[in-house]
Amino acid sequence: MLRDIATQYHNWVKNRSQKWGVPIQEDPPGRRDDFVERYFRHAQPDQAVAIIKAREPATIMTAIGKDDRWHLELKWRWVDQYNFYVQDSRWGQMFVRVCPYFPFSARVCLNQHYWLALRMQERGIRFQQCANAFLQCSDPETLQKLADSLTADDLLTCAQKWLTRFTPFFTAEERKHAGVQHRLFFAQVEFCDNLIFRRRAAVDALEQRLLDANRSIGQPNKLTLIFGRRITRHHAGKLQTVIEDMNLPNPVIRSHYRKGFLKQYVRDRFLLRTESATNNISTDYGIGKAVANLPQLRQKLNGIIDRYLEVQQDILETFVDHEELRQLTQPTLLPNGRRIPGLKLDQPRQLALMHSLVRFCYLAAEGTFTTRDLYPQTLQALRRTPEEYKLGSLRYDLWKLRAKGLVEKIPHSRRYRLLPHGYQICLVFLKLYEKIYAPLTAGILQPFVADESIPKEKISDLDRRYTAVIQALDDLVEAVGLKAA
Repeated sequence: MLRDIATQYHNWVKNRSQKWGVPIQEDPPGRRDDFVERYFRHAQPDQAVAIIKAREPATIMTAIGKDDRWHLELKWRWVDQYNFYVQDSRWGQMFVRVCPYFPFSARVCLNQHYWLALRMQERGIRFQQCANAFLQCSDPETLQKLADSLTADDLLTCAQKWLTRFTPFFTAEERKHAGVQHRLFFAQVEFCDNLIFRRRAAVDALEQRLLDANRSIGQPNKLTLIFGRRITRHHAGKLQTVIEDMNLPNPVIRSHYRKGFLKQYVRDRFLLRTESATNNISTDYGIGKAVANLPQLRQKLNGIIDRYLEVQQDILETFVDHEELRQLTQPTLLPNGRRIPGLKLDQPRQLALMHSLVRFCYLAAEGTFTTRDLYPQTLQALRRTPEEYKLGSLRYDLWKLRAKGLVEKIPHSRRYRLLPHGYQICLVFLKLYEKIYAPLTAGILQPFVADESIPKEKISDLDRRYTAVIQALDDLVEAVGLKAA
């Protein structure tokens, strides 16, 4: 019976293909979207423009056993499935993948950028669209309102319309009486932020600075990045930030968390795109998979991108000094008269604590921590044993950061939170010491003699810049009439 149902569906697709004048095509090499693009050029509303038959995994119902001793089981199998590419009257380009085997599992792929383009055309708004971004728009405020107006009903209405057409085994009366329809869940979701530049040189320069910043935060191959959920020792997913080539003109920064990831890359020459995606919103974000949860999901993904950009913001701004740094180094006097020492740029215990605090698990998702959470990482950064640096000493060092307003204690608990400006101050202290003061001091007091024999063209760009700073210091000393004793 199950085999007969599948045969009926294969025959139905062949019949529809002939009636629509849309041939069934084998899975093409390369990206399918590029292959079917030409079929959409002259498509009419609510028209199927292409059908691709491809072997892909799906959950199907199978009969186990024989004679009168058999039962049904759901199995994961590689089977031939049909991808229907259609031009929807409300959503524009989309596709529906249907498995011809009972219970007809399906996937509906929608792109809100096409939906937005049609809504703006209805209102006479002029715009320029490019690769899931709007480069120009005559009414950007209305564009944002339209983007925020998308509801779960918009998704459900479109999906059920095409699923009903592509699984024609029940009449409208049977569907209504028995409640026969697909239940819809989020299988894969992508949410992006596009920063648009006028000049390619500017976006390339910015991307290089972002790449360098991400390489210098912790260990790139083990970088902890939290997407709104606290990590425990029972975590069994991927936690990693990597820089990938991806055969693109510019590298891609990809940060993984469980089944999801966040990536940042240059797209179409002028776009710096930050994109969060997940294949399982339940395990990654603690949100139910039902499409009805669209508002919570949108809020969660938007927050992830905002926080990711916030932690990169420190390299994109300049400041005018009003003695804020000097105030951080001065003691803090509490209302009760107690005096708390200030922060020092070269204090090893303080720098080790800051190393622990800027781990992404304590900042990217507003995560909280206790002193015991920080203790192992601080010991590792300080390279001390528990006997040499006790937990009480860490609490004292953390107390100094609290006094300067970099860390706050959560009321009625033993947990703390690193504040956004606290993260930036910690990063400034670490970069000044580890990337500026310490390397320059080493190059001046104990230069590596073998470096002098290396040809200049083989010296790295970073080493050339350090050498240039040291040479400039030597020239300055000579120019003002100073010399070594």
